[in-house]
Amino acid sequence: MTAIDLSSPVGVVGTGTMGQGIAQVALVAGHAVRLYDAVPGRARDAAAAIGARLDRLVEKDRMTAAARDTARERLLPAEELTEFADCALVVEAVLERLDVKQELFRALEDIVGEDCLFATNTSSLSVTAIGGGLRGAARLVGLHFFNPAPLMPLVEVVSGFATDVTSATRAYETARAWGKTPVASADTPGFIVNRIARPFYAEAFAVYEAQAADPATIDAVLRESGGFRMGAFELTDLIGQDVNESVTHSVWQAFFQDVRFTPSLAQRRLVESGRLGRKTGHGWYDYADGEERSEPHTAEPARPPAYVVAEGGLGPAAELLPMIREAGIQVREEDEDHGTRLVLPSGGQLVLTDGQTSVEFRDVVYFDLALDYRRATRIALSAGHDTLPQTLSEAIGLFQALGKQVSVIGDVPGMIVARTVARIVDLAHDAVAKGVATEEDIDTAMRLGVNYPLGPFEWSRRLGRDFAYDLLDDLHLRDPSGRYAPSLALYRHAYATEKREGAS
Repeated sequence: MTAIDLSSPVGVVGTGTMGQGIAQVALVAGHAVRLYDAVPGRARDAAAAIGARLDRLVEKDRMTAAARDTARERLLPAEELTEFADCALVVEAVLERLDVKQELFRALEDIVGEDCLFATNTSSLSVTAIGGGLRGAARLVGLHFFNPAPLMPLVEVVSGFATDVTSATRAYETARAWGKTPVASADTPGFIVNRIARPFYAEAFAVYEAQAADPATIDAVLRESGGFRMGAFELTDLIGQDVNESVTHSVWQAFFQDVRFTPSLAQRRLVESGRLGRKTGHGWYDYADGEERSEPHTAEPARPPAYVVAEGGLGPAAELLPMIREAGIQVREEDEDHGTRLVLPSGGQLVLTDGQTSVEFRDVVYFDLALDYRRATRIALSAGHDTLPQTLSEAIGLFQALGKQVSVIGDVPGMIVARTVARIVDLAHDAVAKGVATEEDIDTAMRLGVNYPLGPFEWSRRLGRDFAYDLLDDLHLRDPSGRYAPSLALYRHAYATEKREGAS
């Protein structure tokens, strides 16, 4: 099944930001576009707004004047839904209310031909439920664009329970013909991106609620150590706290209040106070004119140790060893199978975070995971009550000698980057096991949809087969609520091959 032919009109219902964006995408691709809104006059206003954006594309040499003029001629505001009669595809971007969407598609069934493809841009409702009242639910598919639709490359193509393969394939190929990168998803709460991205926000908020670090420090660690484009606090301020919390709450409810998706009480209080982020001038951060930007906690300069003893390798942090040598610090290696431990001159240990806490040991400093230890500009450390001041000072000095800024946070298991990545990896493995999407599509969706530096499976391969499972298993022992319980899919990934090889 191929994409919808360019000679076939496309209908868009809803003229908000997303509706206008989808209409512009179809228009620029070459379709005639019918634009409808239930409020009189809005379709014409939206058409004018789209025309103005096409003008800006011409000004930026991204579109020729001739192409703009012909596109404008193909954009037709519709006064009635009956003007959609010859459309080959109708995409709705109306209110996120099930009854509104169902009523719309039921009305369209009596207007368009039987071969017209229906698409919903819902981000939080069930595609299956939307199609539940249709005579021909097989033709309904989810086409979840990301905002702003003309710029964001990702489109999630969602198959409801009744969606047939022909419809899904036709929608997939159409999105690709429009210059987008489509990924296929089953109809599950949050689809791919909004399901798997929840821990990025949830774990940052959990570290904050545990009073282990302030928002600016957590954001800095996620960016400068984890390689994420933005931290969770600044990103939710940009999205809107009410919007982000609504998605989290929707996914949590859709999964029957699964503890893994529990919303944040701190974010709820922020929403209740009206501090919704940039759009209100205050969220986690204050955006008032003249207000100084919050700065992350950064440790004062400390003297580096003269040497370190490496007992075994450092696992995912193995690249630190040559970096330490290059900094002029002696590395004494001992053939011990401790995996992720450096011993400092004080006798204390420096350990890659593993889901345990410093307070459980006499003299330990944990350091957080980094996407790339060479390129990372900041490293987080955590220490417990029994950690000697000299041990912490040597740990700080060691990373400063490697050219890193250091943030010391509270004694929280899994720290910031590691627990976030481990939970994202776990949800990704669970999604594949449950038939939500393929590994390749999940990696693509998370890179393009939310700008992650790596897809979850790319992270998983880089970290090693058992890193995420072992860290979550240790976290689960310390927080047995079920929030960190690793999935059966992650357990199988971590240990099935190892046991099979051991049995041979």
